[in-house]
Amino acid sequence: MVSGILNFTSDFEGRLDVFLADNVEGYTRSYIGSLIDEGKAAVNGKVITKAGFKLKSGDEVSIEIPEPKDTTISAQDIPLDILYEDEYLIIINKSQGMVVHPAAGHHDDTLVNALLKHCGDNLSDINGVIRPGIVHRIDKDTSGVMMAVKNNEAHIKLSDMLSRHEINRVYRTVVYGVVSENKGTIDAPIGRSSKDRRRMIVTAEGKPSITHFEVIQRYSEATDMRVVLETGRTHQIRAHMTYIGHPVVGDPLYAPKRKTFGLEGQCLHSSSIRFNHPITGKELYFEAPLPEYYVNLLSRLSPL
Repeated sequence: MVSGILNFTSDFEGRLDVFLADNVEGYTRSYIGSLIDEGKAAVNGKVITKAGFKLKSGDEVSIEIPEPKDTTISAQDIPLDILYEDEYLIIINKSQGMVVHPAAGHHDDTLVNALLKHCGDNLSDINGVIRPGIVHRIDKDTSGVMMAVKNNEAHIKLSDMLSRHEINRVYRTVVYGVVSENKGTIDAPIGRSSKDRRRMIVTAEGKPSITHFEVIQRYSEATDMRVVLETGRTHQIRAHMTYIGHPVVGDPLYAPKRKTFGLEGQCLHSSSIRFNHPITGKELYFEAPLPEYYVNLLSRLSPL
């Protein structure tokens, strides 16, 4: 894996992130995209912050790859609810409140700390020392199914499958208010808010984002829904539900002043995932039952 400022001359016409991912060894397209979002890339001397920026043949391209941080992440004996494991993959039912990987101010008690204890050195290192094995993530207060990978071959193939929308991810969520449509699709681009960098919003400058939903049960103050992600943007369900006027119940970021019904985070659960094994090609399906916090919330709501 390389670091520092890298310079290239484009030899094709197409997306900036695709070109860089093909030319920078050892990093996934999603990680390259995050660097572009942070203003680490330039084309012909001009900083570019859109991963989909269209290159022309002959463009001079540069990107700054941060030096690996001298950070030691400790292995911790934290119980894991393992749904599946082989020499390439490990599928976890993550509990609500568990942070996926260490970050500033939070270096312990994460899923990565637990994976380091369980898997030892058998985790991919494509995303660096802070996120070994992590090919995608779910928010701290989102529970349910997520994948981790044990080597770089599986990591690269799964990352490509995610970018091509070949992994079926189904969520359950309870949102505020009574959703009138039985089912629907939200097709609206999502980008980071300029007013609050923690929040994602629907904006014409955002990345294409598609969420499908179906009502399971309506209550007097809320609606229980099944949600399928076609794309996988940061906070996609939370941002899209806020956009249509039905933010996720208990969401401290998108609905901070709303009634929480006793929840300590958003009511959002990754309920199942279906995909073909990146190495063997075998179809895999994993499901995580509704957690206690979700079931308790439903019991406190009054059906219509």
